[in-house]
Amino acid sequence: MHARGALFEVGDGHAAQGDGEVDQTAIETSLRGRLQLTVRKDLKLTWPRAETPGAYIAMATDKDLVVATKTAIQEMVNFLMTEKQLDRQSAYQLTSVAGDVAITQLVDGNVGVHVSMPKSLWTSASR
Repeated sequence: MHARGALFEVGDGHAAQGDGEVDQTAIETSLRGRLQLTVRKDLKLTWPRAETPGAYIAMATDKDLVVATKTAIQEMVNFLMTEKQLDRQSAYQLTSVAGDVAITQLVDGNVGVHVSMPKSLWTSASR
């Protein structure tokens, strides 16, 4: 099913693949899982975001690696400002010192970049 503007896609499961998908070689597998999607009508996202048990993730793609990277970083900064109520400077500083910027794909004409931020920064034990 295709839902225009949903900003969500799942598929192309890989049982093994290095970080960065440098060509179209991976160990393909079927996918099975349980996903929980939350509709946030109060948010107007340009790019999808993800959340794992341990991290918040912002992402972007572009034909140019620098553009994709800057966009993913800006998306993390926007997340920190809106969801964690940080001012712009603090959000950039936190992304610089605690964010993990990773290339997630280098194939198919576009490059993908993710920026992960550990949730542990917001636990009471880490404050």
